[in-house]
Amino acid sequence: MTDQPLGSPDDAALPPAAGGLASTPQRGAIPARELGSVTLTPDGDFVAGSHQTFTLVYTAGKFGIDDSGSLRICFRFASDQTRPQFENPQGPNYTTIVASNSAVLQYHYDPKGNVRPWDRTLYIKVVRGFLREGDTITVTFGDRSRGSPGMRLQTFCEDSFEFHTLVDPIATYCYQPLPEQPTIRIVPGAPESFVAVLPTLRRCGETFALKVRAEDLWGNPTDKCDAVLRLESNLPVAGLPETLRLAPGAFAATIEGLSLAEPGELRLRLLQEDGTAAAEANPLRIVEGSALVHFWGDLHGQSEETIGTGSARQYFAFARDRAFLDATGHQGNDFQITTPFWRELDALCAEFDRPGSFVAIPGYEWSGNTGLGGDRNIYFPEEGRILRRSSHALVEDRSDIASDANSAAELFQALADNKEWDVVGYAHCGGRYADVKMAHDGRFEKSMEVHSSWGTFEWLVQDAFEMGYRVGIVANSDGHKGRPGASYPGASLFGAVGGLTCFLTEELSRAAILDCLRKRHHYATTGGHGGRPFIDLRASLGGAATLYHDDPRLGPSEGRPASEAIMGDFVQLPEGEVELQVDIAAAAPIERVDLFNGLEHLETLRPYGAEDLGNRIRVVWEGAEYRGRFRQVIWDGSAHLSDNSVVAARPINFFNRDKTLDQVSETELAWRALTTGNIGGFDLWVADPYGGTLKIETPLVKCGLPLEEIGLEDEIFDESGVLPRYLKVFRLPTANPQRTMTFTRRIALRPEGDNPIFIRVTQEDGTLAWTSPIYLYR
Repeated sequence: MTDQPLGSPDDAALPPAAGGLASTPQRGAIPARELGSVTLTPDGDFVAGSHQTFTLVYTAGKFGIDDSGSLRICFRFASDQTRPQFENPQGPNYTTIVASNSAVLQYHYDPKGNVRPWDRTLYIKVVRGFLREGDTITVTFGDRSRGSPGMRLQTFCEDSFEFHTLVDPIATYCYQPLPEQPTIRIVPGAPESFVAVLPTLRRCGETFALKVRAEDLWGNPTDKCDAVLRLESNLPVAGLPETLRLAPGAFAATIEGLSLAEPGELRLRLLQEDGTAAAEANPLRIVEGSALVHFWGDLHGQSEETIGTGSARQYFAFARDRAFLDATGHQGNDFQITTPFWRELDALCAEFDRPGSFVAIPGYEWSGNTGLGGDRNIYFPEEGRILRRSSHALVEDRSDIASDANSAAELFQALADNKEWDVVGYAHCGGRYADVKMAHDGRFEKSMEVHSSWGTFEWLVQDAFEMGYRVGIVANSDGHKGRPGASYPGASLFGAVGGLTCFLTEELSRAAILDCLRKRHHYATTGGHGGRPFIDLRASLGGAATLYHDDPRLGPSEGRPASEAIMGDFVQLPEGEVELQVDIAAAAPIERVDLFNGLEHLETLRPYGAEDLGNRIRVVWEGAEYRGRFRQVIWDGSAHLSDNSVVAARPINFFNRDKTLDQVSETELAWRALTTGNIGGFDLWVADPYGGTLKIETPLVKCGLPLEEIGLEDEIFDESGVLPRYLKVFRLPTANPQRTMTFTRRIALRPEGDNPIFIRVTQEDGTLAWTSPIYLYR
């Protein structure tokens, strides 16, 4: 068993590059020593998500603060701490502000009140009077004197959480940051759950590792665990000890050198000393032989040098040592990446990239405005490549502005003009969504990102199908909280866990992962504890088929005769039938598998039938308000049973801990919930399986159903807006043990055009997975 400390790669430490953090443009010219000073009490270490009280004191410098001058106390965009409020003394983060000389102050909170990444801003203006040198403004965050529980800290860890303070002493609206900023350290809390990770596909005799971590209430890996876990396996695993220990000070434990001699499906449980289940690892399929095996990655996230949290070094180390990823990439907003930081990212990728162990891929997020094409992810096979920014919005050095590509079309054209055919890109939906109908180039843009921390975006894949593009499907986190591969939403309006992509490759290397991306040999999941299922999708081809890895419509492409294709392949089949073969092993019970031919939904398959249904009713809501930033749909509501009673209820995808499902009475549930394109809901076990009526009320949907009418098929209540928003109700088995599913289907191909055949898997725990399509055409 080994534990690697965060930020300690195999090689010597990399010195930080000067000027890595994009600076905030300032016009002020007051010497820093004359701006004044700021102190914070208490300081030190504080548990993520805990309630605290802090007193921040600004002491005016040489110029004081003139009438109508002001302060800004700013926090990072990613922070999900409670907002300062001034009206409710008993509410969270009640904040009081006073001037030592009784000057009258005016203040408010604005979540977009300053230059990114310091968006979240408490603005304090002197409106009557002024401050002289030595006068103070005292801000008490989480003032408990009148009953407030305090300020709830952000729910994720950060070594240097900063109360970033700027001052405009001359009332010119030119803000300058104080030379010394107050910081605290936010650390993980006590362990609440355990996570165990195995690979998903290996060959007989190949060695593999079991990796385990403990997480606190908010999903932070914690070093405050002291537990001995018993290991229970359904198959004889060479090298597997009886127990594993997570010791205080260790964020993770790893058991290396495990192997299985015979084919099978490994299911491994971790039990606490009292025999209760602590965790179950994802299934591991062992096969006699396979050209390709599985590796897992999250290739999309940011660090504090742009708009995220924690340093870029910590970002890569977290992905490897705490999230247990095989591959990652850093995707900072291009308009915030300075040239020194670009060089630092290259150096970090080179340092962390270790073939056979961990892959770090150089790249960035091209962050163009929506009207110019929207966000794209760009990946390179090597360091030292040109950063083609969408703009220099937050980069003061304009010496390389000639290489900017302001629109997505310009970006693709520049890559083509410079023959950068080894570049791989995704289309992405974050704050800015990719408009692939406006711009797309299949020579570079190989996939659509269907899911991230921002939500689920099946419409992005559907846009590609409408346009006839041939693309794969990926999911990543676009994490801003410094947790690539384990990116939980915390208490913010981010409504989803960050996604993962499973890469089907011959080996773990940068070249192999990029080759996999070009061939679209991968599938995507919504991540989380159940987010690493084994999925195999292939097609047996009944005629004289020609298989391509590159789209022959886009240029010369070498085809080969084939009798079988896997996810991502292009296949020309002039005649003959196609038999689809699907094999799934999930970490949680399987609710359903949906089979698609592009935009056409062909069939829903379940591992159970109508005869297996019981007293469990599932209510699911799904949707987004809008394609852009403000996409949250509020589903706060209630469910009431008449002539029946609630036996039990369990939430689905209530990721934000301040969103809850509560049993109000024997007949009523109430909840607070949101979606951002993803799904949420609950299971309800009732005393009488078919008696009485279920009435549901939400802001969008109000409906009522006799329980006798709720069966296997969905009852859908649609309230579509710009994007689909709906609620559906159906019945499940009282308990569903089915975590594996295999089936075959004959696929009738359309006589003309593409047949993008793919599946979407829904697990009972709310995890979704999508395979890249097999593109079949006559």
